[in-house]
Amino acid sequence: MISLNRYTMIALAAAFSFYHVVRGMLTLPQADSPWPSIAAMVLYLVATVLALWPSSPTAMPLWLAAFSLAAAVSVPLLVTSQLDPTANNGYATWHVSAIGTLMTITVVRRRELFGWIGVGFLTVQSIVWCGVGTSMEIGVTGSLMWVFVAGVLTRSLAKIGHDAQGLTVAEQEAAKWQAAQDAHEQERRARLEQTGKRALPILRDIILSSGELNESQRIESRVLEAGLRDEIRGRRLLNDRVRESVLAARRRGTTVSMLDEGTLDHLRDSELDAVLSAVADAIYRTEADRLIVRTAPVDSDVAVTLVGLSASTDPDEPGDTVRLWLEIPRSMSVDVD
Repeated sequence: MISLNRYTMIALAAAFSFYHVVRGMLTLPQADSPWPSIAAMVLYLVATVLALWPSSPTAMPLWLAAFSLAAAVSVPLLVTSQLDPTANNGYATWHVSAIGTLMTITVVRRRELFGWIGVGFLTVQSIVWCGVGTSMEIGVTGSLMWVFVAGVLTRSLAKIGHDAQGLTVAEQEAAKWQAAQDAHEQERRARLEQTGKRALPILRDIILSSGELNESQRIESRVLEAGLRDEIRGRRLLNDRVRESVLAARRRGTTVSMLDEGTLDHLRDSELDAVLSAVADAIYRTEADRLIVRTAPVDSDVAVTLVGLSASTDPDEPGDTVRLWLEIPRSMSVDVD
């Protein structure tokens, strides 16, 4: 597959464009006066240089498209004003190919309307000047064909580029989805492995005792079952310190509920470690009968809320009383007491 970079294509277009000027200079003696043709060459060269400027964006600026169109109108009028329409002018009609080239460049640079207006004016002006037959002989048909082909190819390439961009986006999304699936699968395997290690001893005791567990084993089984539930519901609320504090609280008889709503996912590791350290300390110190640890909404300055409840000892106010209410901020700059 042959590919040309931007500068190679510009160089080829420039060489082809300047060839028209060289051809026109060789035929200057055929004109009644060379000066209008020289002025047309200068105008054409300026428009071509600006249109092929290497650092220009792909889409031609509107002012440059208007300038190129002005050149497409002015150059034919200047050149043909000094030529005999009934004579065989040969290469003296260099302007036809030159304007066809300039308008082709204009179309390629995403200004197709200006290109068609320019080549349309060239066609009409040529027909008025020398007739239909002679216009075809001097190359008007070729200029029209260049602009037509340039328009078709430019639109096709733009569509291909758009489709390629869409495919790239789809490929990136697929890669993200696959990465997420791989991460979920890896986390699932890690949790299963961790669950197996924690549950294996108590499962062995259940098998050895034929399901007849003593009171301490029953308590340990309930603690283990609650810990396994934490791994599902607690997610990022858990680290080794928090697990140890929760385990110690449950062995003291405290019922602990860990609820992660997914609002800690955007915390940096250092911030999350500070939050979980405060959570672990609070759980370790609590004397409440029931403790609820829950993440706060994502738009809140609070990261985690801890609520500790105990049965009321006041016979006049039965029910639960709040023993602990603690809000741990997302940004931990000081230790939470």
